[in-house]
Amino acid sequence: MPFLFLLNVVGFESGRGKTGRHEPGPEDRPGTGGNMKDVLLYLMIYAGSALMAYNIYGYICFSRDVRKHGNWDQEQKFLYLPIWLLVMFFIGYLVVGLFGKPDLVMAGILFGGSIFVFVMLLLIRRVFDMIQQNEQLEVKLSAAEAASKAKTFFLSNMSHDIRTPLNAIIGYTSLAKREGAAYEEKDEYIDKIEMAGRQLLEIVNDVLDMSRIESGKFSLEPACVNLEDCIREVCNLVRVQLEARKINFSVSCVITHKWVLSDRVMLDRVLMNLLCNAGKFTEENGSVSLQLKELSAEGETGRYEFRVKDTGIGMSREFAERLFIPFERERTSTVSRIQGTGLGLAITKNIVDLMGGEISVQTEKGKGTEFTITVDFPLTEPGEKTPSGGENEVSFEGMRALLVEDNSINMEIAQMLLEQEGFRIETAENGQIALEMTAASKPGYYDVILMDIQMPVMDGYTATQAIRGLPDKELAGIPIIAMTANAFQEDIRKAAEVGMNGHIAKPLDIPDMRATLQRVLKHNGSADER
Repeated sequence: MPFLFLLNVVGFESGRGKTGRHEPGPEDRPGTGGNMKDVLLYLMIYAGSALMAYNIYGYICFSRDVRKHGNWDQEQKFLYLPIWLLVMFFIGYLVVGLFGKPDLVMAGILFGGSIFVFVMLLLIRRVFDMIQQNEQLEVKLSAAEAASKAKTFFLSNMSHDIRTPLNAIIGYTSLAKREGAAYEEKDEYIDKIEMAGRQLLEIVNDVLDMSRIESGKFSLEPACVNLEDCIREVCNLVRVQLEARKINFSVSCVITHKWVLSDRVMLDRVLMNLLCNAGKFTEENGSVSLQLKELSAEGETGRYEFRVKDTGIGMSREFAERLFIPFERERTSTVSRIQGTGLGLAITKNIVDLMGGEISVQTEKGKGTEFTITVDFPLTEPGEKTPSGGENEVSFEGMRALLVEDNSINMEIAQMLLEQEGFRIETAENGQIALEMTAASKPGYYDVILMDIQMPVMDGYTATQAIRGLPDKELAGIPIIAMTANAFQEDIRKAAEVGMNGHIAKPLDIPDMRATLQRVLKHNGSADER
């Protein structure tokens, strides 16, 4: 390109003779077409100048894109050099056009040079765009490979973690069916089957919760919470497990404002995860402690600190940095003997983040671990207390329930559990049959309808809406409780939106089922009262 600039100077002198004077040529003579040639000559020069100005603008924009794409802090001079060269060309074009006497050859070289620079800029930008596209494709390929590895890793973990309790369930079931097994042995096998089943349920719940967290569907349901009651109830559950393993357990609760707005279920989940994790990695005669302290209270907000400390095996600093990554587990001989999905602490971290809090960990190999959670809760006043059971409990004896369930095994289990509570059971295989049976019944015949959600012909939501739309107001007002494996908060909300009075999650938990039935039927009145 500097060569072209020199040609500009040559062009500047090309129209002059050796004496420095312009020698008239044939084109300057009348009738030779000199005017047309001058027009074409200057048109090419000024068009080339305009194109060069556009090239300068185009390169400036291109250099900005390049700087945005990569780190060019140390290469600024390299990017600015072409701009100065193009500016020099542009000035040379203007000087030749305004003050020189160029000929057509020189004008053609100048115009051709502008076109050449323009084409080169187009090619450079095209190459740059292709490089960017390739880099983006490489990023997407890396992400796809990482997702594939994560999927394989997930399936590998789930295969192991699910097979472990399944093996216990199948194995102990075979032992319980064995001829000659004593009743005491069978009771022990059944207890272990139940324990393995709960472990399997915990794994499934962890996986589903992690999936909802990653998809952004996980949300909190704040309500009035008594922190002292929360701590006491969680600790009562954990204490039994820890004392059975001869682990010392201590609790400290120093707070001024005990009533706050929080999601009680999720707060329990966080504390249970941390305490169970502490107990899991603490040897016999070790200790686990839980401390709750109110750090400050300003206006309508209180800052609280939860500390869970153990004297367990601890962990390495390297692993502590990856502690909250899903499925992460430290690979040591001690840890490998302890069952777990590696999801509990990842879920805990996400719940704390949703609460607007912070969680940190201090640990040392062989000396134990301490988790600290700091979170701000809105302060509130105590809510209306729910009356406890006793003399106000509704008797289920003789009540008639319509059980709507398409799965024969689930229907048999639910029917037997409800009959043990005193209910008389009638069944329907789908929502359409339940609607027809309800519409054909007399008011007061059914005390409650227990409705599955996902069923053929007509699902539970549609059936509930149809029953609520019956002409007979008493039939339309029959208590309907969802009894379903759809157990997320959005499922509970949707059940309420379509007119259901309660929600019971599968697998059925008898105390939870009994409490929900008590609440719904107490509110609506028993059969005798109606």
